[in-house]
Amino acid sequence: MDFLSSMSSLPLVNGGRSRAVTGENPKGEKGAGGKEASNLGPSRKGRPCYPLVKAGETVTLCDIEGPGVIQHIWMTAPGKTNDQNPFVLRDLILRIYWDGEEIPSVECPLGDFFCLGFGQGYHVNSLPIAVNPNRGMNCYFAMPFHKSARVTVENQNELDITALFYQFDYTLYDELPKNTATFHAQWRRQNLTEKGKDYVILDGVEGQGQYVGTFLCLSALERYWWGEGEVKFYLDGDKDYPTICGTGTEDYFGGAWSFASYPEGKCVETTYQTPFLGYPYYSVKDGTVENPYHDDSCPPMRSFYRFHIMDPIRFSQNLKVTIQQIGVSHRGLFERQDDVSTVAYWYQLEPHKAFPPFPDRFSRWPR
Repeated sequence: MDFLSSMSSLPLVNGGRSRAVTGENPKGEKGAGGKEASNLGPSRKGRPCYPLVKAGETVTLCDIEGPGVIQHIWMTAPGKTNDQNPFVLRDLILRIYWDGEEIPSVECPLGDFFCLGFGQGYHVNSLPIAVNPNRGMNCYFAMPFHKSARVTVENQNELDITALFYQFDYTLYDELPKNTATFHAQWRRQNLTEKGKDYVILDGVEGQGQYVGTFLCLSALERYWWGEGEVKFYLDGDKDYPTICGTGTEDYFGGAWSFASYPEGKCVETTYQTPFLGYPYYSVKDGTVENPYHDDSCPPMRSFYRFHIMDPIRFSQNLKVTIQQIGVSHRGLFERQDDVSTVAYWYQLEPHKAFPPFPDRFSRWPR
């Protein structure tokens, strides 16, 4: 049964039943959308969002009985609550649970899940993730579930979030193939990497599945070119050496030669976005804070995505993914220490192991 949407499968009628969970239809019920009344009257935009997420509160946005597949997620939230709490996109925690799980399969700051790093809002134009003006966050990863799907958001900001908008578009089926894997995403950070020791993007994955994407945020804390680190995939019992070892950071994200271009003879680092590989964000300024008493200069902030849609990394027993922190200068290659955070995206057959303890709020804030 072809239950995943693609251009080639659109003409095939497969018996699926389309539904959507929104503020206007919180349970995704058939014929039950838009019942709430507004000042315009009944069924006139009466509840377009989750109106209030209190500080410290966890709300359930979506609780679906399956089998089914979430095929599109759209969300948006305020960028900040005030100048003292400017990183809402890192203060809101997205968690997704499949088939009655007690531990999440997705645990990630809301912004980073949608490739928005550093608590910033900017445009992302890839195939599975798109962010449009203004913080219109979209995800097209297919997310199957055999029995149920539950999506929560926790507000760890000091203040209430006065409007959280969302839509989960999904299809219900009578059954899914037994070998259908579930979607996972995990956020990690080291605000100072260890010299000579590879940063771990993902570890502790056991079972069968395929790795489908990496989102990386890097704040450069040392001089010179920072992107010589190689991405390594340790597959199915690899110990000292990985089966797949790349050739450098900019190479893994589809660029080359330090992302350099030379307009008018001057070397310029160039950002770009394509369906599967991108460098959407570069800044040395914090765009979230407006404070005349403080300089908003920051260490250079860069974010990158690579989605293994056409080239998934398949594993049958276990998986570990790392990246080196290596730079180069006039003196040659050298080991670096930088501030790195990542999101790993993958599918695997359940059960999955519990994720590492999630970092506290201020440990997630950017420099």
